[in-house]
Amino acid sequence: MRVISGRAGGLRLKSPEGLNTRPTQDKIKESLFNIISYDLPGAFFLDLFSGSGAIGIEALSRGADFAAFVENNSKSVKFIKENLKFTRLEDNAEVFNMDFDSALKLMGSRQISFDIIYMDPPYNKGFVQAALKSILISGVLKKDGFIIAEQALEDDVGNPEGFEVYRIKKYKITKMTFLRYAEDVL
Repeated sequence: MRVISGRAGGLRLKSPEGLNTRPTQDKIKESLFNIISYDLPGAFFLDLFSGSGAIGIEALSRGADFAAFVENNSKSVKFIKENLKFTRLEDNAEVFNMDFDSALKLMGSRQISFDIIYMDPPYNKGFVQAALKSILISGVLKKDGFIIAEQALEDDVGNPEGFEVYRIKKYKITKMTFLRYAEDVL
């Protein structure tokens, strides 16, 4: 696993083995960052269910001003911190070693908000819907921000309260679902 482009482009990242992490494939990561490339410069980026932190690190490498990483597995958090230090991007990052709901509540209370929220939770477990509810309640998504949920092809977000799906990008066994606030929320 490596950083594909930007300031830290080409650097290899460490990833925990055997901890049920599922790193996003380079091909999919490249496609994702091509889609959001114009939104990254100066952005505040949230990497929810971070794993190794590869997506948030890629965002920082490509010009995001700040990235927050949320991961409840302390072994994975160790790798995120090591990867941030190795890529020299730790000054623009904060790592939260806690469950997503607690982290979102904490960030909301600290009035930290994001332009882009990326989440890659375990597939088919209802985490996307739960995280969307927590994002709505905590208010951590900026008014003109958006959310990207990586999911299994067969997984569906349904009609989440407060959000609308505006794009779905499908790959072989996964998809990226793009959401933004629904008109009635703004």
